[in-house]
Amino acid sequence: MSTAPIILFIYNRPWHTQQTIEALAANKGAKEGFLYVFADGPKESASPEELKKIHETREYIKTQRHFNNIQLFESATNKGLANSIIEGVTSILYRHDSAIILEDDLVTSPYFFDYMNNALVKFEHNEEVISIHGYCEPIAFDKPAFFLRGADCWGWATWRRGWELFEKDATKLKQELLDRNLKYDFDYHGTFPYFKMLEKQISGEVDSWAIRWYASAFLKNKLTLYPSKSLVKNIGQDGSGTHQQADRSLEVNLPQNPVSLDNLAIEESQDARKKISEYFFKNMGLKSRLQKKLKLGY
Repeated sequence: MSTAPIILFIYNRPWHTQQTIEALAANKGAKEGFLYVFADGPKESASPEELKKIHETREYIKTQRHFNNIQLFESATNKGLANSIIEGVTSILYRHDSAIILEDDLVTSPYFFDYMNNALVKFEHNEEVISIHGYCEPIAFDKPAFFLRGADCWGWATWRRGWELFEKDATKLKQELLDRNLKYDFDYHGTFPYFKMLEKQISGEVDSWAIRWYASAFLKNKLTLYPSKSLVKNIGQDGSGTHQQADRSLEVNLPQNPVSLDNLAIEESQDARKKISEYFFKNMGLKSRLQKKLKLGY
């Protein structure tokens, strides 16, 4: 089976980047595939210490020995995470039919790569499915995988046909959600302020590609596949990232077994959506829900 290339976005966290690379390399078959790495450039206000970390992160990529086929794209200027990801994913999906996308603070299960590639092949021609996701909130669910309406951002994959549906204009997305009276559903039954994130994107308070990706897929009634046990762990919740503070509310333990994709109903799981809504409500206080996702790069 041919495998999809991996796209990795890095900036100024050499230790986190190393953990991400080493976990990926532990996935069977990943080292033989293509790894494209996009390194964002320094901000004009970058301190000497930040410049040093940016340099160290890039040097680690240049000297790592895990992957056979690696290409590093180094930006001289700071594009910001949103523009870096939008431009990077677009450019690689111009070359390839599909891709797996990670950021520099995501550690994967040894079965992440198999899960992604198996799902990309299985649903390649199913227009209802827009993407595959690797992270899942720590909920109790009795099936190995399920579908949700929309799209997500912590270890994901898509096809060229899926990414073509991405809408950059947040104002347009907001208006359509209002016109179709979808704000409540978009916010997981009012338990998480995704709509407010979209408004902050419009006002310039945040610069998020992911909220626009979620809204784009949600409005097109597209589905994303999730594993019921997360195959991705975010290690960036330690306060090391831009505008981040330490947080453990979305932490998970990685399973050490493969995910079965047999006998999946290609429809949104209302049970899974309900459980995630309940998790948001019980475990993430109303005041801090928006801040948690924003500071984690959503």
